[in-house]
Parts: sequence; C-alpha cells; structure tokens
Amino acid sequence: MPLAGVKVISLASLGPGPYAAMLLADLGADVTIVDRTRPVLTSMPLDRDPRRRGQRSIAMDLKQPEAIAILEEMIGQSDVLMEGMRPGAAEKIGLSPLHCEALNPRLIYARITGWGQEGPLAQTAGHDINYIALSGALHAMGDADRPPPVPLNLLGDYAGGGVYVALGIVSALFERSRSGLGQVIDGAIADGVASLSAATMGMFGAGQWAGRGENVLDGGAPYYRTYRTLDDEYVAVGAIEPKFFAELLAGLGMEPGAWDQNDRAQWPALQAEFARIFSMRERAHWAQVFATGDACVSPVLHFDEAAAHPHHAARRTYLERDGAAQPAPGPRMSAHRAADPAPAPGAGAHTEQILREMGLSESAIAQLRTDGTVI
Repeated sequence: MPLAGVKVISLASLGPGPYAAMLLADLGADVTIVDRTRPVLTSMPLDRDPRRRGQRSIAMDLKQPEAIAILEEMIGQSDVLMEGMRPGAAEKIGLSPLHCEALNPRLIYARITGWGQEGPLAQTAGHDINYIALSGALHAMGDADRPPPVPLNLLGDYAGGGVYVALGIVSALFERSRSGLGQVIDGAIADGVASLSAATMGMFGAGQWAGRGENVLDGGAPYYRTYRTLDDEYVAVGAIEPKFFAELLAGLGMEPGAWDQNDRAQWPALQAEFARIFSMRERAHWAQVFATGDACVSPVLHFDEAAAHPHHAARRTYLERDGAAQPAPGPRMSAHRAADPAPAPGAGAHTEQILREMGLSESAIAQLRTDGTVI
C-alpha cells in the first residue's frame, strides 16, 4: 500500500483525529493509538468503531512520567504524531513540538483542533456545528423560511478536519522526502471548512448567490431538492442540466413545454407540482421509473439499504464487520488493492505486544500494569 512502512502515533481524541488515522491506516500506514487507561465515553464501543480499524492500541496514563518515557521512545521511532488536545495541553505533559523535534527531527507533528493553535477562539470549546456556523457555511444551508438545519458532522469534523489534516500529513511526508525534516501541522477544522466553501464563497463574491434557500444548489430550485413519497420515504432530484430536466418531466408525466426551469417565478408552482406527483406513489415506484436514463433522480436510502444497493455491491463500496456494514478502504488506486482491514481494537488490546517490541521484559510490563501506567 502507498503508506506501507509509515509509522503513525495517534493520541486518542474525538472526531477528526480518529478519522484521519483511519484514512492513513487504510492506505497502509502502521498506526498505533495511544488510548487512555480510562477511555472517555464515545458514541460506540471502541472495538466496534470503524475509525479504529487496521490499527493497534496501547493504553497508558500520560500523567505518569513512565508513560511519557515510553511515548518519547515511540516518537523517536515514528514518522507522524497526531494529537487533538486544546492548544497548550500537549506542552503541559511535556510533548511540545520543540521537544518532539529534538527527539526526532523527521517527525511530522499534526495538531488537530477546532479553532487552531492561535487566535481569539483558540482556547474556546466548540463542536462541528460551531465551526461551520462561524465559517458561513451553515447560514447557506436550508430553506429561507426556517432556521439553518443541524447537519451531520461530516462537513466540519470529517471533511474540514480529518480529510484536511490527512492531506497535510501526506504532503508533509512528501516534502520530508526532499528536505529530510519534519514539520508541525496546525490542522484547524474552521480552516478546513473555509477551504471547502471556496466555490460557494466565490459565487457569493461574484454576486451569483441569493439568500438562503433561493439558489440552485441549496434546495431553492425545484429540480434540486428532496421530495416525500407516498410511503413517507424520500427521493432526491438533481436535474440541473436542461436535457436532464426534460427527462425528469417526462418521467413524471408532465408537459415539458409548460415549464421553464430558469424562470424563478415558476419555481414555487413547479415545486408544488413535483411534490404532489411524487407523493402519489411509493419510493420504490419512482426508483424504478428513473432506474435508467439521466433524470438524476435517486431514492434517499437508509444506511442499511445503501450497503445493499446493487451498485455499491458491485463495487464493494461497503464491507461487513461484526454483522454491520462500514465503508470499505479507499481511495481506489490502480497499483494498490486494499485488503479488508483488521478489526478495531479495544483500549490496550496491543499493550503487551507493543511493549515487548520495544524490548521491555515481562516483569517490567507487569510492574507498569501494577502501577497503573498501562493497561
């Protein structure tokens, strides 16, 4: 795999850090999670969390000097260190970037926060919804007559955080192949969301973006939004191009010449008509009507339905682990075929294995357990 041989230390955190670690592990990196001896409560059991797949776990109490000494030795032999603490927290336990650089000048030190390492909000708590709110992205979502919706944390935590910092890590590894030196990555979710908003902000700056819910891509256009079906399910319509719009009208049994998709004055009436027609039949009916052709109409699937869809099945987009579906590793590359990843480890599942690899004796490991330094 492309990142085979790259050693990554991921200090246990929430949200973007674990996702970035999963991306690196999926690409072949040897990722070790440094879990807490008393793991924080998360949204799922650690050994069922897809973000931990293909990785190993050592659980240590980083408040104890012995644990820091072990971690320092690991840092000296690694390529990447990822931490998701508030700015200054790593310094308080003796893991400042300068100290880690002294331990390993080739180290890529990736710091993942919501607001970044400096700025008026750097020490302030926040979550995905806060970062996308301050970026302007949240204000651009939803219908004009309603408050902005509460989206899943895909945009901030995972796209603006996890993917953004993973790109930074891979870029820093590439640069290191020329300079021989590591560097520090200030991975702020707010920065990542700002980057993701480039096209929308560009339209806004060019005067091509109207108010919320009044644009083509935000649900304002009747041909780019979702509609309820007779069985209380939904279909998604994305017929932007004129020829796709014509196919949409034909599939719905509507007279093409009666509607001008670019006439915004017709949008409310057209939306109402689409809503009326879609509500007359079940989602499966509309999926069948638009199964072929280019009308760009898709059923809005539940997660379990998505994993079983014939297209995803043909491409093995999902895999099954412990009786549940999860996304398969990616991205797809012509020269590399990712194997199904190893299961997610529980906290400390590989503690003894890792300590033995570092040369610690059985008695030394037993003492560390007795002292509560590791589990």
